[in-house]
Amino acid sequence: MPLTLAQQAANAALVKCEEGGYRVSVTVVDRGGNVKVLLRGDGAGPHTQESSAKKAYTASSIRRSTQELAELITTVPHLQALRDMSEQILILGGGLPVVLGNEVVGGIGVGGAPGTHLDEGCALAGLTSIGAQPDIE
Repeated sequence: MPLTLAQQAANAALVKCEEGGYRVSVTVVDRGGNVKVLLRGDGAGPHTQESSAKKAYTASSIRRSTQELAELITTVPHLQALRDMSEQILILGGGLPVVLGNEVVGGIGVGGAPGTHLDEGCALAGLTSIGAQPDIE
């Protein structure tokens, strides 16, 4: 994932959350889960940096929305083991894979809004800004 796209996506996600009055951090990782961009908005709590990074890593690594994973592990109990695969995994809404073309090139994670659906909405704004989609077609 090119740095310029990662920066653009992170900025768009942060702006979307700021417009809603949410103090968040946004992280974009490459396909290997390496941090390309981490933005901590004004007033965002220190925990938001780690949660956004883990959400981005999880979405990139598992290639699914972290909200979808959170819902899935409640209905398919044996999938709860996914949480124990790595310390970097966080199955909590707000992380989306970054799909360009038909390939996962990274992940974006947002942490700190008052609801995981709001985190995910901001992450989606980041994807939209670079012409990416949140899943493989």
